Amino acid sequence: MTKTVRLTAAQAMVRYLLAQKTEEGDSFIAGIWAIFGHGNVAGLGEALYPVRDDLPTWRGHNEQTMAHCAIAYAKQSRRRRAMAVTSSIGPGATNMVTAAALAHANRLPVLLIPGDVFANRGPDPVLQQIEDFGDGTVSANDCFRPVSRYFDRISRPEHLLTALPRAFRVLTDPAECGPVTLAFCQDVQAEAHDYPLGFFEPRVWRPRRLRPDLAELEAVAALVTSAKRPVIVAGGGVHYSGATEALRSFAEAHNIPVTETQAGKSALPWDHPLNLGPIGVTGGEPANTVCAEADLVLGVGTRFQDFTTGSWGLFANPLRRLACLNVAAYDAMKHGAAPLVADARVGLEELGAALGGHKAPGGVDGLKHDWFARVDPITAAPEETNALPTDMQVIGAVQRQAGEHTVVMCAAGTMPGELHKLWKAGRPGSYHMEYGFSCMGYEIPGAMGIKMAEPEADVICFTGDGTYMMANSEMATAAMMGVDFTVVVTDNRGFGCINRLQMGTGGAEFNCLLEHAVGGANSAIDFAAHAAAMGATSVKVGSIAELEAALAKRHDIRGPYVVVIDTDPYPSTEPGGTWWEVGVPEVSDRPQVAEARARYEAAKQTQRAD
Repeated sequence: MTKTVRLTAAQAMVRYLLAQKTEEGDSFIAGIWAIFGHGNVAGLGEALYPVRDDLPTWRGHNEQTMAHCAIAYAKQSRRRRAMAVTSSIGPGATNMVTAAALAHANRLPVLLIPGDVFANRGPDPVLQQIEDFGDGTVSANDCFRPVSRYFDRISRPEHLLTALPRAFRVLTDPAECGPVTLAFCQDVQAEAHDYPLGFFEPRVWRPRRLRPDLAELEAVAALVTSAKRPVIVAGGGVHYSGATEALRSFAEAHNIPVTETQAGKSALPWDHPLNLGPIGVTGGEPANTVCAEADLVLGVGTRFQDFTTGSWGLFANPLRRLACLNVAAYDAMKHGAAPLVADARVGLEELGAALGGHKAPGGVDGLKHDWFARVDPITAAPEETNALPTDMQVIGAVQRQAGEHTVVMCAAGTMPGELHKLWKAGRPGSYHMEYGFSCMGYEIPGAMGIKMAEPEADVICFTGDGTYMMANSEMATAAMMGVDFTVVVTDNRGFGCINRLQMGTGGAEFNCLLEHAVGGANSAIDFAAHAAAMGATSVKVGSIAELEAALAKRHDIRGPYVVVIDTDPYPSTEPGGTWWEVGVPEVSDRPQVAEARARYEAAKQTQRAD
């Protein structure tokens, strides 16, 4: 007879979470972020309390940013561990939809547990319930369906017996990894069931290392050996697979240069001879020059986002072939690529073995030297002037103060492009960019998540004033919990990045910088005072020299440390980069728009459909 234990559904879920382990013996779910409301406090809240020492529960200030913290933790952990996030029904749940989309775009694991309506429908409509006039099964949580890799609604206690194993299969599967949503009906959380004891036996989840199909391996090896100018595009999958060393060995053995996407940056040290650095719209001339001439583009762990491919206008060689090594067949076959569906590390090792002693002809001598000769002065400390510093000079100041354990991170605005081009990442994992969704508001909670994943790291977060205003509440959480990281706030008084894009497409400056917004002249935000009010140590500096002096003090400060500096919203790094498709109006009264439309149509001719 099967032995059972009587538990509420919420208790059973918590007990199951505790039993899921990594190869190293840690709990796969490192903890749970929770804002309690009527949809989860009585059920899940009560179940979490007795195990708070084994499964920590952390209280945040916003459901979206709690989830951002959890996602950053998973990313910095190379998807080896994850966190859960629970909310009440209603706005608490829908606040997490943006975070779910972010995790989905980036293929990152997070377990979302929003409260849901009453399964018994007794009190319908319950407080905060969204009613569908034509479908009685719908709740607000159905918003999660398109942004979840697995979605389930727990409307009976025994549903957990199938839902939880399915959830963890997705959370730990390299090919299907992404957000899981288990909408947990609030009455069901409190209902009891006799669960089999075997359901709670510890289980170890090991990352699956998919080996390549021999026919695909042979086909891609043939493409490499016949190529005269091959190039590798390294994406985030290189990090998640732990394939950075395999990539270095492969590139060196076969003399193939490497370029890096935003997610792939730091796969090789910046000064490795074969690392040509950033690719694409936010890339540099070494990588983009070689990619434009390449007759074989070999993607490794990349999904070929438009910023990487220059909206598919970058790879200009008419003889160009595309191959892609990716654990997900969906990504491996994009744009007619020859697929090599496999784990990045294993795939590189076996492809290398198939190539034997083959070395690609040609070299890349001089490209990097010329590039750094052009851009290093952009990040150099300026002479003392009354001019506002540039974002590039801010990056230079942080770079000069960075150490072996520094991790820089960002997500949206001006800084992602400038950091991709200019930051010199010395070790794998030292560059953390959320650019799959480029979500404003990720930065501060993301910095906290990175520090929780890598406590020994010196985490430095770049954020603009616009992003800071989007989501800053977890600064108070970090101060409350004593989580150390540094935030550099570059205040250009608005959305400087999009203002430049507006101008670049012929538009008038309008509604981006505060001075061009209704009432913007009245804005006077004191970011240092605001951060201090939430418990951070903060300072505003007036120059690059003062910024460096302030950064030098960060190791002596506990909790979040915020350094604010005013910057010029207009300059950006001119060298490097490539075209990016943004639709320009065909009809406008502005001659600048007509000129931009002509440039757009000319660039559109370089775009490839294959």
